Amino acid sequence: MNEPLPPLVRPSESDPLDDLIDFVPPAGDQPRLRADAARNRARLLEVAARLAGECGAGNLTMEAVATAAQVGKGTVFRRFGDRTGLLVALLDHHERELQAAFLTGPPPLGPDAPPAERLRAFGAAVLRHEYAHRDLYLAAGADASRRFSGPANQLRLGHLCMLLRRAEVAGDVELMAQTMLGYLDIHLVDHLVGRRGMPLERLELGWGDLVGRFVQAA
Repeated sequence: MNEPLPPLVRPSESDPLDDLIDFVPPAGDQPRLRADAARNRARLLEVAARLAGECGAGNLTMEAVATAAQVGKGTVFRRFGDRTGLLVALLDHHERELQAAFLTGPPPLGPDAPPAERLRAFGAAVLRHEYAHRDLYLAAGADASRRFSGPANQLRLGHLCMLLRRAEVAGDVELMAQTMLGYLDIHLVDHLVGRRGMPLERLELGWGDLVGRFVQAA
């Protein structure tokens, strides 16, 4: 049975700026959230995570989070902007774990491994990671325009471009990296595994073959 959550911390009446701090802006422009606003945001995310676990991320609504947290719907919208913003915030913890692994973790995924090995390990890691959390990734990625322009996708794109250049792959590196990201798209992976019955291991082997073709051409 879930323990009762602590109540939201109400902003001081003498500080009208609290309600002007909404959802988290892009990195580098993020203001320092007041302690009470940060706690409120964390509690809303805790409520949202619990609801997503109970009913599925695809069925999560801003209204349901507001009701469960016993706050007005406007409070949830102010903190996260919209439903996609809420889902992206829920993904943040999982995404940070993956990013830490390929940016600073041990080889072959992290540094100190040849670029071709890191490329192979990167695709396998993304496939396993996103499929393990596919319900949340599918729901958060429903808006294609934001899926491609989001910070997490941009970081993955930059990482792939860097590895392709270090592997001395010729041609338009950015378009190659975009093609590789398309292979890893969770919507495609979910279709191939869930509807076509392909084991995840087959997709990992296919990724290794794709990397090999780019690297061998170099």
